[in-house]
Amino acid sequence: MAETALRRRQTPLARRLIAGARTCLGTPFRHQGREPGLGLDCIGVIVIAARAAGFRPRDRRDYGRIPRGTLLETALAAAGLHPVDPAEAVPGDVLVFTLDRWPRHVALRTGRGMIHAWGQVGRVVEHRLSPDWAEALTAAYRFPGV
Repeated sequence: MAETALRRRQTPLARRLIAGARTCLGTPFRHQGREPGLGLDCIGVIVIAARAAGFRPRDRRDYGRIPRGTLLETALAAAGLHPVDPAEAVPGDVLVFTLDRWPRHVALRTGRGMIHAWGQVGRVVEHRLSPDWAEALTAAYRFPGV
């Protein structure tokens, strides 16, 4: 779906989720971090975005640097998000990426691409969903109301 079409499809809730995630931009990467400006990991960005949109997510920190098995999907479903076809992900959806063998990274879909805490660059960034990232995209989850 074209980025301009994605921007048009944003619900008010999606805009709040994205605005919350954008407050995290530039925050240094820190495993299990939950403090915008000081340190966040990819789950931390989603937790901050959810709080900004009025959700009260159960903040799990019982994961290693490389989550194994279905831990990410189980936690997203337990938080009330429901799975959607990754090809149909819209702004405000949580994208799940499989790197190596396990689903182990998440990002928030935006009209511009995605926001995530990216360990390789050392901070929270927003960028387009490049072909490499699109190839690693294996699942997507939607907050109720998006």
